Amino acid sequence: MGVRRVSADVLGLTARRRRTTLWVLGLVAGLIATGVIAVGTGAIAIGPATVARILAHQMFGLGDVTWTPPQEAIVWQVRLPRILLGMLVGAGLATCGVALQAMVRNVLADPYLLGINSGASSGAAAAILFGVGAGFGQYALSTSAFLGALAASLLVFLIARSGGRVTSMRLLLSGVAVGYALYALTSFLIFASGSAEGSRSVMFWLLGSLGLARWDALLAVAAIVIGGTIAYLTVNGRRLDALAVGDETAHTLGVSPDRFRMRLLVVVSLGVGVLVSASGSIGFVGLVVPHLARRVVGATHARVVPVAALLGAILLVWADVVARVLLAPQEIPIGIITALLGAPFLLILIRRLHATGV
Repeated sequence: MGVRRVSADVLGLTARRRRTTLWVLGLVAGLIATGVIAVGTGAIAIGPATVARILAHQMFGLGDVTWTPPQEAIVWQVRLPRILLGMLVGAGLATCGVALQAMVRNVLADPYLLGINSGASSGAAAAILFGVGAGFGQYALSTSAFLGALAASLLVFLIARSGGRVTSMRLLLSGVAVGYALYALTSFLIFASGSAEGSRSVMFWLLGSLGLARWDALLAVAAIVIGGTIAYLTVNGRRLDALAVGDETAHTLGVSPDRFRMRLLVVVSLGVGVLVSASGSIGFVGLVVPHLARRVVGATHARVVPVAALLGAILLVWADVVARVLLAPQEIPIGIITALLGAPFLLILIRRLHATGV
């Protein structure tokens, strides 16, 4: 019996790994196809074959030039940086959502819930409207957003800790309170600025947009998202598993819940701060995608994180395509599209939780 059970466990583990590998390979192929189609979609349509030839020529010097200079400029200078930024933002928000849901052991958690997004938005609004952080030059917006996110995270942690040992429920309630307060602060900054143009810019930016994508800014975002968020969470997948089960289990497995939560807050703050500064405030990606990833590969975080990153990247790129073409030539803030997609999902999730008595 013991040998059969071990054999069944090994076969089950092998099957799960094979399934995860197939999902990752399929999502990578889907992401590449999504990128090619999205780059060619817009007010001026460019065929996928032409897009592929332009990209091959620009990146590897392959093929003869059979397209016009305006087509090349649209693909290489305008749309490709935007699509790549959308992939990074989607992947980053999704993985931050995975971390937060494990950290507070609540399936409704995302960067909004713990006030991190609100902190980043307040910092970025201060930089846009009042020039806060101007000494950092071109990185003023990113730095202010990160510091705002980090300050919000530390405030949430300190409030949760003031009542004794930090628990998931205290973090959750502290995050909701801090988030509302910082949202009010952002609104106050907009009205206090006295600049109608600046206020309009901030309001549009707060709803999310990939229109500010530039090649020179992509490297920093990629380094934070891939190296600072996805890689860190994947390597610490077993600790996330232990934290998601409960503090007592984490202690038993040699994980200090308080210390690990603090590290997660810093990692998530850095990620959200950079993402908000690059694309504005985009909601629901960090809530919806982790659930989809767990449904296809299970609850093990070492598998959930890369799958969630790929799903988030694909989702946000298609949301951006809809935002660009739905009312073309006008562009809809991408946060509106993600909210329209995410709100019904949230209602379904709440209904299921109610049905199970959670």
